Amino acid sequence: MKELDNLQTPCYVVDEEKIIDNLKILQRVEKESGCHILLAQKAFSMFSLYPLIGEYISGTTASGLYEARLGAQEMGKENHVFAPAYKEEHMKELVKICDHIIFNSFAQYEKYKEMCKDVSVGIRINPMYSTQEGHAIYDPCAPGSRLGVVREQFREDMPYGEGGIEGLHFHTLCEQNAEDLVKTFRAVEEQFGPWLHKVKWLNMGGGHHITRPDYQVEVLIELIQYIKEKYGVEVYLEPGEAIALNAGYLVTEVMDKVQNTCEILVLDASAACHMPDVLEMPYRPPLRGGYPAGEKPFTYRISSLTCLAGDVIGDYSFEKEIKVGDRLVFEDMAIYSMVKNNTFNGIPLPDIVLLTGNKEYKLIRRFSYEDFKGRLS
Repeated sequence: MKELDNLQTPCYVVDEEKIIDNLKILQRVEKESGCHILLAQKAFSMFSLYPLIGEYISGTTASGLYEARLGAQEMGKENHVFAPAYKEEHMKELVKICDHIIFNSFAQYEKYKEMCKDVSVGIRINPMYSTQEGHAIYDPCAPGSRLGVVREQFREDMPYGEGGIEGLHFHTLCEQNAEDLVKTFRAVEEQFGPWLHKVKWLNMGGGHHITRPDYQVEVLIELIQYIKEKYGVEVYLEPGEAIALNAGYLVTEVMDKVQNTCEILVLDASAACHMPDVLEMPYRPPLRGGYPAGEKPFTYRISSLTCLAGDVIGDYSFEKEIKVGDRLVFEDMAIYSMVKNNTFNGIPLPDIVLLTGNKEYKLIRRFSYEDFKGRLS
């Protein structure tokens, strides 16, 4: 890892070549299926790469005003938005910068329909069909979910089609394969099939791990073709992780070693601050040169620089002893990291670095005390 020694840590490094590899797969899906693929900015919002991403896919999708504004300004292609509810002052701008606005309820649609005369609007539906295991926090089909209209509450008296509710949207997956999407669509088709014949488009949301090596790309393409042929609708997908899957990492430095029933490494990075999903999901992130605890001669608990006692990344083992000053590299850290990080404890935000196609490390952004102070008052 000598090539990483000159980087200031902690830092996120995004590999441009791996991003392009992912984009080529997504572009193939677009071309062969006839669908529109949109970058879900909630997973990856490195806007310095938006011009590159826009060369391969159709545009962006947002979860609110600021993401929608970012997509409009930095990519300038198709721009969609969904939120559980909208503020009126936000809607005034959204109708000017978005192509599709998706509502979570009929009440929200009726409140804003007059403002949306020049925008294609849709309703999010909830088929209450769960295919996830182990991630209840990310399951929109869990009992009591606020996301999407269930069949029993779906209104038949609304205007569907041109000039009315022009699209349906569902988002139920999380890091899943095409077979799960097929099963979910069958549930959607069974419950909402009559309205698929009336609307102009269907948005099948995100959670599709299209760029994962074992993803069933052919199955996805066949499903999209089936939907387009049977219902005559345009089809949209909103992957976020798939854009930058396995395309980035977090470089850290070992600051200290302490002992308390086990050896503990203290890093200059933090799960709570720099990779929140490690605690939120939770999961054990892949570590370059690291193995499950006990598998190799040297086992350590890897922790962070914050005061949070539970700010622990996980237990790993190594072939050789890890020393103060060594660099550790956590893999797959481009997604849900930069978009969710924070400055708890006044911990500095990591640099953002691009590994270019020429194998050069290019500093994109360095954060400072002012970035911490600017969030406070």
